[in-house]
Amino acid sequence: MSVIGIPKTIDNDIPWVRRSFGFDTAVAEAVKAINVAEIEAKGMRNGIGLVKLMGRHAGFITATACVASGNANICLIPEVPFALAGKNGLYALLERQLKERQHAAVVVAEGAGQELVHGQGQDASGNAQLGDIGGYLKHHITEHFKHIHFEVGIKYIEPSYLIRSAPPTASDQLYCDQLARAAVHAAMAGKGGMLIGDWNGRLTHVPIHALEGKSRHVNPLGELWFSVRENTGQPSVIG
Repeated sequence: MSVIGIPKTIDNDIPWVRRSFGFDTAVAEAVKAINVAEIEAKGMRNGIGLVKLMGRHAGFITATACVASGNANICLIPEVPFALAGKNGLYALLERQLKERQHAAVVVAEGAGQELVHGQGQDASGNAQLGDIGGYLKHHITEHFKHIHFEVGIKYIEPSYLIRSAPPTASDQLYCDQLARAAVHAAMAGKGGMLIGDWNGRLTHVPIHALEGKSRHVNPLGELWFSVRENTGQPSVIG
C-alpha cells in the first residue's frame, strides 16, 4: 500500500509547499470581505471596518488578501506582534487615519494578538482554543474613542464559513487536478510516505518526515510583508 499526501490546509502553512489547495479561493473570498468593510466604513462618520479572517498561526490569507484588495489600512497577523496604546500603537494609527481620510479598514487574522486575549482548552479538532481577537478589538477600539470623545462608527465582519465553504476558483480546480494526478503517478511508481509539494512552479515529492512538527510562517522581513506595508502604509512596528 502506498500512501501519498496532498497539501490540504487553507492557511497555506506547509513547509516546502508554496501553495496549498483552497488558498487561492480563500484569498479571493477574503478580498470581497475587505472591500465590503471599506465601503461600510466610508458610509459612516469616522467609520471603521473591522474584518477577522482565518489564520491560526500563519497570516498568509490575511496578508495576501490585504495586498490583493488594496483597501486595507491596517493588517494584523500572528507573526508580527502589535500593541494598542503608545505613539505608534493601533489606537494612534486609527486616530491619524480617521483625521486624514475619515474612514479606516482594519484586517486581523484570528491568531493575531493572542498575548492580549487568552483562549482556554481545545476545540473539536484538538487545536488550542484561540481567544477572540476580533471581538476584543471591536470592544477596546470602541471604548478608546468613547474615552477621548471622538465619535466613530465600527462595523465588524467575520466571514468565516463564507470563505471556508465557498466554491473553488478555476485556479484551485485546476491545481487540485494536478495534485491528484501527481499523487496517483507517484503511487504507481512505488513511492510512499511523501507529500506532493509545489516549489518554484514545479510539483515535487516531499518526504513526510521532512515536514514532521514543522510549519511555514509569513516572514516579517520578506517580500509579502513588505508588500503589505507598502499597500497599507503602516509602520514596521505597531506600538
